[in-house]
This record gives sequence, structure tokens and C-alpha cells, in this order.
Amino acid sequence: MDGSAELGPAHADDTVGYRGVTACHAAGISYRQLDYWARTALVVPSVRDASGSGTQRLYSFRDIVVLKVVKRLLDAGVSLQNIRKAIDTLRSRGVSDLAGITLISDGTTVYECRSPEEVVDLLQGGQGVFGIAIGGAFKEIEGTLSSLAAEPGEPADVEPATPPATDELAARRARRRAG
Repeated sequence: MDGSAELGPAHADDTVGYRGVTACHAAGISYRQLDYWARTALVVPSVRDASGSGTQRLYSFRDIVVLKVVKRLLDAGVSLQNIRKAIDTLRSRGVSDLAGITLISDGTTVYECRSPEEVVDLLQGGQGVFGIAIGGAFKEIEGTLSSLAAEPGEPADVEPATPPATDELAARRARRRAG
């Protein structure tokens, strides 16, 4: 890839937020993992972090790409310490820069490649065991989010004015606030 991936407006706009449940589904992780990674600052939501009881984290498209990359690195056996180093590097990149990066790992170290030649050099040097083309993760997440956004109910990228009542007590509180 040449790094000039065509990205829609939602990808360039880091103010569009996806709830944790949507981010989990798109990245293929559990809510427990998402919560742990946010609390330990591995992947912090860039649109809005939780600020107490009742608030929800909102993740940008870029955050969800990073979540998917973390999941793939963990699945490949890379240590959380080495994943943190790789994610710190990715965090400094813009969305369009991320699309052109391939991460190669030998299970210990994570290498960043920006061209097919760099990938070949690394593989010929014996360092690579597996690779993650971040542009491919973009496409997977685009597909997942587009199908999620099309589901009936509230849109995946909009925070409701009041959270839905889940029990009688919550319904009473909501009515009291509204009335």
C-alpha cells in the first residue's frame, strides 16, 4: 500500500464516536478487555473517556483500528509490554498514515514497515513470523461498522440524550429528570 488509502468522512473525523459495545464487536474483543485496556491506558478512547458512573466511553474509528491490532498481536503471542511500545508508535500517526503501515513480529519484537520492500527485507533477515496490514484492518472495521450502523434502533455513532432505562428504578430516575 502507498499510504494514500481513501477514507470516508467518519474516518477522518475523530469527533465521531462509537460506544464500547460497538467498538468491541468491530474489533473482535470482549468488553472486559476493552475496559481493562482503557483503564491501563493501552487504548484510551479519543472521542470521550468515561467520567464517572453513567457516562460511556466513545471510541473513534482510529481507536477501533488500534483495538483490532492489539487483539491480533495478543493472539499471536506478543507480550503486552511489546504491544504497548508498538501502540505508542501507532498513536503518533494520523489515520491516513496508519493505513500504509504493516506490522511484522517475530513474537517478541514488533517492527513497523511502510513499504513492500521493508517487509521483504525483514522477512529475508529472518525477523518476521506474522504480519498485520493495518489497511486490511481498516476494511474489516469499515464493513463491520457499516452493518452495525444499519441495525434498527439508535445509530452506533450517536450518544443518546438519556440512557435507556434497564429496570424500574432507572425508569423512575429518567422520568424524574425529564419531568
